[in-house]
Amino acid sequence: METRSTTHHPLAGPTALAVALLTLTACGAGTTDSAAGSGSGKNAAGPTIRIGVGIDASYAPFFLADAKGLWAKHGVNVQLVQFGQGSEGVNNLVAGQVQMSGNSDTTTISMLPQDPDLRSLLVYEQSGKYLKVVLGPKVKSPSQIRKMAVAPGLSELAATRFLESRNIDPKSVKFITADPPEIPALMQKGDVDAYVLWEPWPTKGVAQGGRILENTGAYGLSYSQWLLTSAAWLKANSDTATKVAQALQEAAGLTESDPNAAAQATEKAVKVPAAQTLTAIKEIDFGTRDFTAADLKGYANTAKFFVDSGKIQGRPDVTTAVQRGWFTQHLKGSS
Repeated sequence: METRSTTHHPLAGPTALAVALLTLTACGAGTTDSAAGSGSGKNAAGPTIRIGVGIDASYAPFFLADAKGLWAKHGVNVQLVQFGQGSEGVNNLVAGQVQMSGNSDTTTISMLPQDPDLRSLLVYEQSGKYLKVVLGPKVKSPSQIRKMAVAPGLSELAATRFLESRNIDPKSVKFITADPPEIPALMQKGDVDAYVLWEPWPTKGVAQGGRILENTGAYGLSYSQWLLTSAAWLKANSDTATKVAQALQEAAGLTESDPNAAAQATEKAVKVPAAQTLTAIKEIDFGTRDFTAADLKGYANTAKFFVDSGKIQGRPDVTTAVQRGWFTQHLKGSS
């Protein structure tokens, strides 16, 4: 992933919301449960595994696995629980309301100090193209930026790195924190000059009169998405985790080889237009893999960013959280 200042995908980092969100159950406000194995016609034996997912195209492999009955094919019952932001899925994982979750490297790293028992099993996607820098209608060049909208976590990291790449001191720019759906309207009203977000928010910003300047890969920043669980659950359910990962591996491959099916499944699950998902698939590299030494170096840089910016106290233990070698041991060569 280029020069990695790794990040999300999508989905805002959550430290400020963690305590409040932990009081919610996965069936609370802002969540939706989808049917387990909805495309299979029958369910596998065993308990239902609840997996937290976001509601954008980056979660297409989960929706495709649901539509194609891949969970049951690999011998596991899965119920997808949708959250407006991926960080909510991790908060509910911490609370024990879901057993697994998909989320970005950056957002998860920002959460490790509050729950060092989070475990990342594998990478299932990565991209330096999915997040984009959007300038407001009156902003002719980055030097005119005085206010940037950010969602905590990935978006803020991406905005900081963008400013640095243009030799702009991030301290000279006011960061205004907002939820992603609010940000294009803030730009259109002139309340902020720019932002860096994942789709669909860059496209919506263009519709509000803004323009896309570049993607984050242009200045060396990319993200990866992790399959997460907790240390205790993984220890007691290693075989089940392997089955979930095998289904996700097959689904990630199918997302690349049959993007139309992935787009249709995503539209059915979360009402994202199929055309939007097809565009996203061209910008995201879907596929399961193990962690590399380059990944760990990038994750260390991300952890340093959060510590240096005062967002978290104490360096996160990324080396323990990332289960390097788990994919190779349990899944490599399987399908």
